[in-house]
Amino acid sequence: MSEEAVALRIARPEDAEALLGIYSWYVENTTVTFEYDVPSVAEFEGRIRRTLARYPYLVAEAGGQIVGYAYAGEFRERVAYIWCCEASVYVRRDMHRHGIGRMLYTQLERYLRLQNIASIDACISYPNKESIKFHSSLDFERVARFSKCAFKMGSWVDVVWMQKILKENDSAPEAFVPFPEVREK
Repeated sequence: MSEEAVALRIARPEDAEALLGIYSWYVENTTVTFEYDVPSVAEFEGRIRRTLARYPYLVAEAGGQIVGYAYAGEFRERVAYIWCCEASVYVRRDMHRHGIGRMLYTQLERYLRLQNIASIDACISYPNKESIKFHSSLDFERVARFSKCAFKMGSWVDVVWMQKILKENDSAPEAFVPFPEVREK
């Protein structure tokens, strides 16, 4: 699939059902996410709304269907962490290796830079070698590994944290800009 055949746009709460169509497979069949139960459409709508109040939430469409999505969110709730975010990407499993995840993350990063985000973190279940390879190809570096910190699908799972520095800050950072203020740029 060519990049021209994929369009990116900002997610809308009414996308929740289509996004759940992608996400539910990961919940039910993998340790990519540590949720045990697929959330309801209403819960997912709320997640989209809450995310868009501060951070970007993007979808990729091809052939009139949503084929992937990516979003950023709060790394930790304390105000000192506001210049750091956690990012996630999910691509419909039959659409892997078409560059969709890369396109989503590239646009996500563009918005995060406009928000004055200094670093992006990704929490990856281990061993998820494909996700580690993907993040490494986007210049994320492995910064931590936590052993057996999650239990899903009958076994303990390690997690690896990867990080990408967007802005080297030797002094006070620029003010955080909420996503609604940069979304049209």
